[in-house]
Amino acid sequence: MGGVVRDDVLSALLSTIRLSGSLQFCFMPTGDWQTDAAPALASLSAKSSGTMPFHIVVAGNCWLKTEGEETELEAGDVLIFPFGTGHQLGAGRDGMLVLPTRDLPQKPWREIPVLRYGEATQGVRLLCGYLQWDGLNFAPLRQALPRLIHVRTRAANDGDWLRATIRQMVEEVDRPRAGGVSMLPRLTEIIFIEILRHQIMMAEPRSVGWLAALSDPALSRCLSLIHDDPRRDRSLGDLAAASGLSRSALADRFQAMLSTSPIRYIRDWRLYLASVALATSGRPIAAIADDTGYATEAAFNRAFSRAFGTPPAAWRVMAQA
Repeated sequence: MGGVVRDDVLSALLSTIRLSGSLQFCFMPTGDWQTDAAPALASLSAKSSGTMPFHIVVAGNCWLKTEGEETELEAGDVLIFPFGTGHQLGAGRDGMLVLPTRDLPQKPWREIPVLRYGEATQGVRLLCGYLQWDGLNFAPLRQALPRLIHVRTRAANDGDWLRATIRQMVEEVDRPRAGGVSMLPRLTEIIFIEILRHQIMMAEPRSVGWLAALSDPALSRCLSLIHDDPRRDRSLGDLAAASGLSRSALADRFQAMLSTSPIRYIRDWRLYLASVALATSGRPIAAIADDTGYATEAAFNRAFSRAFGTPPAAWRVMAQA
């Protein structure tokens, strides 16, 4: 039952998140090589906190350097950088410097670009790109995500589905067909959602944060109630009864795992939903304010500005642009 409740909460969140997937290019270096250490894909994507670079190692081996640490990568590895953290990829030592993002052809692209470096017949093959998303605007999720998500699909017992999706992406690159350029972003979005689910499943039982809270039976029941009907006003007693805890025990567990209170969590979730509504609809701000639980548009404007650093009207203009 706990898994079903947890999936319900994740589904409620994912249904509100706008994902814009963009598989940018296929990158095939050989010999010894290295990329620069600038923030990944900075020249390709908007300078936004919602830009997540990703790499999928399709064939070969290489290394990843990020924040002073080096990790060996192998075929089947998927890397996602939720906060756009700068990193460097390479093979061997002191190899040629390659700058794939600078070598890409001008858009629009009829086919996914394939960039080759070196003269050897065998090397590394990566699918590289980014996802644009607005999930980081929800603070509990933002605080729960690591700076690097690294999944080794070859080692994952439940990785068959992911491996099959990656094979389909490679097929779309190798044998271009009508609609392939639009199909690849959809496959990328599917991989991200599956990996986010994987992060939840792998959360340590005694860790803290939103992903861990979804693995806590009592908190997941409480969160499910909130996410199922966010417009409904609920008291601490209502939430405690649903979670099977006393009011004080629920408040203490929320504070320990999420660094907030249940009532403040409801407010933050409503404000996040308001940000999505502003970005995706033309509804009047007054109507969105009412849905968010504010009696006046002025009160909503103040609360939204505190949470997002800009008034609702300005947020709408930026998001819809």
